[in-house]
Amino acid sequence: MTMLNDSTTALSIDRPGHLAAGDGDHRWFLNHLATVKVTAGDDGPKMTAVEFTAPRGFGPPLHVHQDEDEIMYVLEGEIRLDLGDTSQMATAGSVVSLPHGVPHIFQVESDQARFLTVTSGGKAHPTFDRFVQELGVETDPANLPTPGEIDPGHVAQVCAMHGIEVLGPPPAPLD
Repeated sequence: MTMLNDSTTALSIDRPGHLAAGDGDHRWFLNHLATVKVTAGDDGPKMTAVEFTAPRGFGPPLHVHQDEDEIMYVLEGEIRLDLGDTSQMATAGSVVSLPHGVPHIFQVESDQARFLTVTSGGKAHPTFDRFVQELGVETDPANLPTPGEIDPGHVAQVCAMHGIEVLGPPPAPLD
């Protein structure tokens, strides 16, 4: 019988492992908490898994993933997702499928939301985990950061390095 490697940091999809609830590579990422759970490893079209905890009003800019397919699974809260002219409310237990090439934007409408994003290499080796690690600031304990200024030019530059094109601004504030 082969034993799984237990870890408190992110796992790699290249080998079997186990990660307990609350563990992973915690990052303050664009004024919310991102926890890289599974990295894509080193080669091949594989997948990543990143858990996000975000406060009310959070939403990324309108963007499109050129190479990676994305699935968002809402664990807690309510998130409004806009795809072109269509707007949907995703609540706990909802799954959202976002194939590469589909522009999208979303915004947390509940007090807080927690969701898991899984990406796979639709056209190339996924780097979403590395994108989060590059833009994020390592933190322990795993809590929400105090909101700060975000440099949209830097965000767009790092996005471009990881096959994500920023198409527009983040959603307007809710309150």
